[in-house]
Amino acid sequence: MPLLEFLAGSISGALGLAVGHPVDTVKVRLQAHSAYKGIFHCIAKTYSAEGLHGFFKGMAFPVMTTGINNSIVFGSYSNALDYLTQSQRSDRNQGKEPSAAHVLAAGCFSGFVQVFVCAPIDLVKVRLQGQTTTARYRGPVHCVATILKEEGPRGLFRGGMALAMRDIPCYGLYFLPYEVTRKALTESGKEPGTFAILMAGGVAGVVTWAFATPMDVVKARLQMSGAGGREYSGVLHCMRVSFREEGVRVFFKGLTLNSLRAFPVNAVTFLTYESFMKLFYPPKR
Repeated sequence: MPLLEFLAGSISGALGLAVGHPVDTVKVRLQAHSAYKGIFHCIAKTYSAEGLHGFFKGMAFPVMTTGINNSIVFGSYSNALDYLTQSQRSDRNQGKEPSAAHVLAAGCFSGFVQVFVCAPIDLVKVRLQGQTTTARYRGPVHCVATILKEEGPRGLFRGGMALAMRDIPCYGLYFLPYEVTRKALTESGKEPGTFAILMAGGVAGVVTWAFATPMDVVKARLQMSGAGGREYSGVLHCMRVSFREEGVRVFFKGLTLNSLRAFPVNAVTFLTYESFMKLFYPPKR
């Protein structure tokens, strides 16, 4: 049942986000603001001004909603793979592996679908993480209300094009290294073990963020431009201005943090997802 796949994705996404949110906050601030000299400077400034609470800003809203987003990603991927391979998950568990092209296409499709739901959620998360005081937004509901009042419904999709340019190709890359690594670490004819799933999930996260970080920087800057940050007219304008003022290195801001966060977050996400799928679809004896 597709519903079970969406449910497994929902729970795994919430757990993964909770693991990585503090690091994600530091990453967002490094990308959206130029006031920080580096990772440790950002951590020190955040802690001294806001305490531990500062690292968890904006967490409640995505934790409550990431289930929706992740359920869409994993559910769309799994069902697209079923369609492309004309097989079911149980068939693939018996050794009928999908081709790399099928995995890539199903992943890109899942990225495309989730953009429509993720864009407003991600915008609110970034706005809450990016503010260093509580003067502008008191919380996620107030943030949404303020955006609607000041920018209209279109404001909720600020940075949406950059998000699409990041997620559609990168979700294809997300699932491909996962499938390849998991297969490489699993003996032929056997079910993948915990170690194989953890490693495959971690590798998938690191590989994906290596490709996603440049557009992630652009996305964060566009999203913050409506909240007192510098104004940009679009993706290309943001890229030109950022490159002119800060050089090519600007597009790799947060890469180290993305990589450090990606391994444990995605290892937990995939292990949780696979555990629920084994519960919902017990392997055939």
